[in-house]
Amino acid sequence: MLAMPEIHYIKHLRENEDLNISEIARKTGNNWRTIKKYADGEVHSKDVTQKKRGMMYEHGYGEIVDDWIEEDFKLRRKERRTSKRIFQQLQNEHGFKGSYRTVCEYIQQRKPKIKEEKEKRYERLEHPAGEAQVDFGNMTVVTNGEYKDIKVLILSFPYSNAAFAYPLPAENGECFLEGLKQLFQQAGGVPTYVRIDNLSAAVVSIGKGDKRTYTDAFLRFQMHYNFEVQPCNPASGHEKGNVERKVSYTRNNWFVTAPIMEDFLQLATWLQVQTVEDRKRPHYEKEASIEELWQEDKSFLKVLPLEDLSVFSLDTATVNKYGEISVDNERFVLRKAHMKQVVVVKKEWNQFTCFTNDGEVIYQEYRPYMNTTRPIPWNEILGDWEIKPRAMRYSRFFPYLPERVQAYLLFKKEDIKKRITGLRQLLQNYSLQQIHELLQQEELLERSPHELGFLLEAKNISYPEKWDEMHTPAILVDYETDLGQYDRKLCPLLEGGIER
Repeated sequence: MLAMPEIHYIKHLRENEDLNISEIARKTGNNWRTIKKYADGEVHSKDVTQKKRGMMYEHGYGEIVDDWIEEDFKLRRKERRTSKRIFQQLQNEHGFKGSYRTVCEYIQQRKPKIKEEKEKRYERLEHPAGEAQVDFGNMTVVTNGEYKDIKVLILSFPYSNAAFAYPLPAENGECFLEGLKQLFQQAGGVPTYVRIDNLSAAVVSIGKGDKRTYTDAFLRFQMHYNFEVQPCNPASGHEKGNVERKVSYTRNNWFVTAPIMEDFLQLATWLQVQTVEDRKRPHYEKEASIEELWQEDKSFLKVLPLEDLSVFSLDTATVNKYGEISVDNERFVLRKAHMKQVVVVKKEWNQFTCFTNDGEVIYQEYRPYMNTTRPIPWNEILGDWEIKPRAMRYSRFFPYLPERVQAYLLFKKEDIKKRITGLRQLLQNYSLQQIHELLQQEELLERSPHELGFLLEAKNISYPEKWDEMHTPAILVDYETDLGQYDRKLCPLLEGGIER
């Protein structure tokens, strides 16, 4: 059989040069019959099928090995089975009687084909299974009767439209990586590819095309969890449209109205319950539930590492002449440090710790943004309730009041308006938390607002503590004066008096 370029040349001489068979045979040096076959005949591509023989194909061992190879593609290279391990496993678990060489040859042939089939299968999908998109969303919650602006990191899977959400106090590197770690754990695996925009928590600078310079912490995190990054082009949010829609969906369904947050762990648990329940609804386009598609999506995830990665950053700070250091643009006094001492600052997502060069912990505190809140305009809200007291119970703001304050306002239905007015006046001098703590005593629910005001004023009066006095001789510390002697001197006629 001639090669395709030779066949093409024969066709060219016959059709374009108008040579006869003999002339073409002389010019090419091939047999006349061969030239006749290709010059005037049709060239068909024939599929050469060869029946696979051998125990790997005929006894089903090949299918077992194929499954193992696909499983191992989800793991890191160092965690995958070697050819020797596959051979031993076939012998021990499936009674394989063939040779080690047979297994090696089969793996050598099948591994690249399985990888190629998997890549072609991905190309047919608009959103390949196992790929994810991630982004931050701005949300508002209520904690201790005040608004708190937080971030929610959302990991969405476009193939199934499943999503996971985790609340965080800020959008810095420590929060981003801690949130991503928690989201991987919720998903039960690591996405093959993660599409992100050019957020400063991960990207240092943007180059041409797909070139990005990532932070060292993000690269360390990526290597530990073994996923690939797909960066978006600048100002191209549509390239991660699925997670952009998920941010809006999360805000509209779970943060309007603002939920009450006790702490970040409680809110994270609550959000996880909401996302699991949300998967029960049907997919917007495919004829299946999100949960069914998610199980398909999940099968493509990579296995989580055996050990979690501790997320933190290290920095140094110099103590100034006031004994202070600056963390997140806030000043903190280190009483155990001396002036101009250099301390090591370990920053985690929620707190920071200061160490000496010897590793001694000398200070630990929450990061400043953990306690940042916005006041709820209670004066205006209570003013509206004064006008319509019956609407108070159904107001979106009523659940934001502390529990005992709610009970106080509802204790006597006939006095609701009077108590609303009284509470509004009390809030000019005292916080809701102070009022809540005072009302822990059950009998105080019956008191009027002005009586609560007197009790709060008395409770807040602070008396100076007794100082330790070190100069009085010990013999005089517990000495008691006998005042009877003065009585007898001043009134000698009284009983026990002294006559002159």
